[in-house]
Amino acid sequence: MLSRKLKTSALAAALPVAFASFAVEAAPKYSSWSVALPVAEINDAAFPDGCPIESRDGLSIYIASNRTGTLGVNDVWAADRASKDEPFGPPQNLGAPVNSDAADFCPTPIYGNYLMFVSERPGPETCSAGPGLGDMYIVRRNAAYGFGEPEHLGCLENGTGPNSVGAEFSPSLVDLSDGVYLYFSSTASGNHDIYRSKRLANGKFGPPSPVTELNTEFDDRMPNVSSDGLEVVFSSLRPVDAKGTPTQGNGTTFDVFYARRNNTKQKFSAPVNLGPKVNSAGSETRSTISWDLKRLYFGRDGEIYSATRRKLK
Repeated sequence: MLSRKLKTSALAAALPVAFASFAVEAAPKYSSWSVALPVAEINDAAFPDGCPIESRDGLSIYIASNRTGTLGVNDVWAADRASKDEPFGPPQNLGAPVNSDAADFCPTPIYGNYLMFVSERPGPETCSAGPGLGDMYIVRRNAAYGFGEPEHLGCLENGTGPNSVGAEFSPSLVDLSDGVYLYFSSTASGNHDIYRSKRLANGKFGPPSPVTELNTEFDDRMPNVSSDGLEVVFSSLRPVDAKGTPTQGNGTTFDVFYARRNNTKQKFSAPVNLGPKVNSAGSETRSTISWDLKRLYFGRDGEIYSATRRKLK
């Protein structure tokens, strides 16, 4: 019988072939995002939902919720659909061992049956040496045996990975021309900032460095980099954007910000607020761009919202 537990070396061997390389020199042009609307079939009015992200094929959506059936504080759920033109079915709890009696959230499907997520579960492998404050994990789903045991990505403090004694949110994995990078936000410096960590030859992720062009003295968190590596969305409490335009919540609630670059060797542009079609006086958190670059998802005050755009000729 096959073991349910996957060793780190097995995950490391799988990741290099999990992505196509994107050495893109110019971004395609898209329309602006449409007015964001609730994803009605996903939302549960009685419970808060958030952290939405599509699977690579667009046929599943993963969320975090504490709706009825949750094993602990917060669980990862997923809903499926037959095509991108149809609504999602009812979300299903991913169950143990992905979910625990602690908070489990920020799911990120990266390729095939691999899933990254954040958990506050305690354990000796956590960077807090017991209590969980929000660490990144990876897990693989086997068609015959279900999910294996989640594996901790390792700790910055002992040189084994990107997690810290602070809280890490929203892993976003992208394959660039010079390697595989993991983007995420962390309170390692005290305030939530956006970081990236490069995958090393041994399959582990190296020491993270701040993505300085995206960070401010305000709370900047939950980045998601597009599949081509040219766009990024994230949530921030900054009161104005790079153009000096006041945000929808005037810095009192989170708004979705956006930045881009013309090729993956460049830094991202100065972030701009996505404006009233996406943001509101409420709090918009954990935004993500679909793999085909046409749909934007995010949470707003406990509900899942989505906006669309089209590619311009």
